[in-house]
Amino acid sequence: MRVLVTGGAGYIGSVTTAVLLEAGHAVTVLDDLSTGHRDAVPAAAEFVQADIRTAGNVMSRERYDAVVHLAARSLVADSVADPAAYWQANVVGSLALADAARQHSVPRFVFSSTAAVYGDPTTTPVRETAEARPTNPYGASKLAVDQLLDSYARAYGLAAVSLRYFNVAGAHAGLGERHARESHLIPLILDVAQGKRDHIVIHGTDWDTTDGTCVRDYIHVADLARAHLLALENAAAGKHEIYNLGNGTGFSVREVIDTARLVTGRSIPALEGPRRPGDPAALVASAERAQALLGWRPRHPELRTIVGDAWAFHTAKDIA
Repeated sequence: MRVLVTGGAGYIGSVTTAVLLEAGHAVTVLDDLSTGHRDAVPAAAEFVQADIRTAGNVMSRERYDAVVHLAARSLVADSVADPAAYWQANVVGSLALADAARQHSVPRFVFSSTAAVYGDPTTTPVRETAEARPTNPYGASKLAVDQLLDSYARAYGLAAVSLRYFNVAGAHAGLGERHARESHLIPLILDVAQGKRDHIVIHGTDWDTTDGTCVRDYIHVADLARAHLLALENAAAGKHEIYNLGNGTGFSVREVIDTARLVTGRSIPALEGPRRPGDPAALVASAERAQALLGWRPRHPELRTIVGDAWAFHTAKDIA
């Protein structure tokens, strides 16, 4: 299968590209390098530096069997401050990409959606049947693309899959997380372990959880990438399927910090701070649908493995 991966120079995109290549697929990565890294693109993949709105130029050169769409703006606070940028990049860009795929008869489309479409869910673990109530423009923009793909599947016969994942961490094949503006808990904690930050802040210690700190679902990036491969293999013409992806197990902020201390052997100072507005106490995925219909199960569900692989990447590569 020949696959076009948008955002393939980013964290999840580069690992997904590597997994697709390992499975024997030919991959072209399309990325504008606004947040991605050229050296993260596996050598066996073709690389095109371009905006996704020009993807039709790439598709006109040879026939593609699928698009895996991971290019997006993804910072919640930024989406609140500058929603126009998110609607343009995430919605207008995705519409142009979907239209190019339709024009060039690309039959499969796998989309990187997000748990943010659910907003603050009333029950956990979260199933695909939960009401989508995004609380920020980032989540709203992703939900809009989910809806776009649903209509394209019905009207044009597209085989579409949206993968809604929760917290992603870890590393695979020498590829890991490195953002210019880091906002994710595990790499922030590992920055403290490396001495790049003085401490980690725990946002609230009075939540209704086992230890008073927020609980989140963490999925290993290699497991997530493999789900994209399975989604490609199981996509059906004229259908739009949605799958939640996660461990199905929640880990508290204190558990993540303690695990990082164990893995790194560092003290990792932590300061207690106030709650952040909009944070739910617990957010855990139900991945039962993906298990039943895709045959997908996490192969690396242990938090120590997830943090350990992330730490190995952090210490092996200068990501400052």
